[in-house]
Amino acid sequence: MAFVTGTALLAALVVGCSADSGTDGSAADSKPGEETVAAAAPGKYRTLPEPCRTVETSTLKDLLPGAAELTEEQQQKVYEGTASVTYDTDRRVGCSWKSEDPSSSHTLFIDFERVVSYDPAVSDDDRAREVYTKKETAAGLSSPSATPDAAKSAENTVDKEKGAEKGAGKDAGKKQTSAASDDASDPTSHALSGPTPEDDSTDAATDPSTGGENTDDGTGTPDESLQPRVLDDLGDSAFLDDLLTRAGSTAQHRTVKVVFRTSNVIVTVEYADQPTVSTVVPDSKELQEKAQALARKLVEKFSE
Repeated sequence: MAFVTGTALLAALVVGCSADSGTDGSAADSKPGEETVAAAAPGKYRTLPEPCRTVETSTLKDLLPGAAELTEEQQQKVYEGTASVTYDTDRRVGCSWKSEDPSSSHTLFIDFERVVSYDPAVSDDDRAREVYTKKETAAGLSSPSATPDAAKSAENTVDKEKGAEKGAGKDAGKKQTSAASDDASDPTSHALSGPTPEDDSTDAATDPSTGGENTDDGTGTPDESLQPRVLDDLGDSAFLDDLLTRAGSTAQHRTVKVVFRTSNVIVTVEYADQPTVSTVVPDSKELQEKAQALARKLVEKFSE
């Protein structure tokens, strides 16, 4: 009996020591006052579609009427489009098309920008929202949901990310990410250059005869429904801009731009018309309807 009791006592002591060791180990591993911050969710889109294949041929025929007068081989070349040169095709891509006929020339440009946040506390969607808001503000517009400091917040975020990029990665990586951040931080400049009329690079200015405003009856009375505005039924956020300029001292050039955001991707559609006769003013309503129709089709493609 004495032997059995001693063995039982020894076993109890071993179990007690083991239990104490486990408790002490757990306490040593824990760090009071520290909280683990979960990384923000990544964006919905990890890649971008091939831009020159995104617009259907039937749509291009409608948007580029001058191509109908060309030979089949020439038409094929027009509809293929010209891809924009970018640093990183996973982050930004674009394509442009152009057609001419005796009465006018039409150009189409689309741009896809996939926004990535380098701040683990900021999601890709939130970063894209900031970039989009800055573009909208630059166009002189503001969504009802946008905060007064949204544009300033976007600028601060861009500056922080630029600083982070300078101290991380290799030179090649820095070149790509820096280029993408620069594009996002400046809504007035394109890393991807959209279509520009031949004589519009230096002499373009708002047409003084109309003040750049859209009219519905030729009397000079502004049509409010055609003014630059926020769009409520396109993607997560969207706006439309409409600019009438002079190409040199003769032809009038109108560009309609539709920009929308879907999750962490920002899409830009630019559709322009320049009549050959200087007295002819491009139809704002028609250009806006066609640009918005194309933008809706692109939203559907991103939803597939």
